[in-house]
Amino acid sequence: MNRMQERYNTEVAPALFKSFSLKNVMQVPRIEKIVVNIGLGEAMDNPKALDAATADLTQITAQKPVQTKARKSIANFKLREGRLIGAKVTLRGARMWAFFDRLVNIALPRVRDFRGISVNAFDGRGNYTLGLKDQLVFPEIEYDKIDKLRGMEVTIVTSAKSDDQARALLQLLGMPFSSKKDA
Repeated sequence: MNRMQERYNTEVAPALFKSFSLKNVMQVPRIEKIVVNIGLGEAMDNPKALDAATADLTQITAQKPVQTKARKSIANFKLREGRLIGAKVTLRGARMWAFFDRLVNIALPRVRDFRGISVNAFDGRGNYTLGLKDQLVFPEIEYDKIDKLRGMEVTIVTSAKSDDQARALLQLLGMPFSSKKDA
């Protein structure tokens, strides 16, 4: 069992159970899955970009990504329905906990000028989305081997009923939220 999962089971879950005065253990908010996504607009002109992004995601998450296709045609973006425009990985179970541990304890502290992550990125249903500007914050990525800096989105899907419950869950798990409301 991962140390982050162990911490959730021994410290975080009981603390959340008490603080929200829940009646059933199954009501305690937990992380259900983490989705890591790289959107590639340039994949239309440069098909090798998709391969490079896929390789980066595979290294970061230790799982093979799924390539995502455009759902609609958008003329302004020169986008056709069905074109490959990104890659994503859905992590669950042990891999999810290992990734979350690396994200909180290794990757986020390596972000340049890091002052904590925004508390406003919750979606109203207890899920949190975090944008990273480049993939170099992860130690698995070697600077010499990348062709281009790519941003990525990390969505943490929780079973929390409200943003407050989700915020409490992530804070207790060590997510470094900024103290400012507008950050």
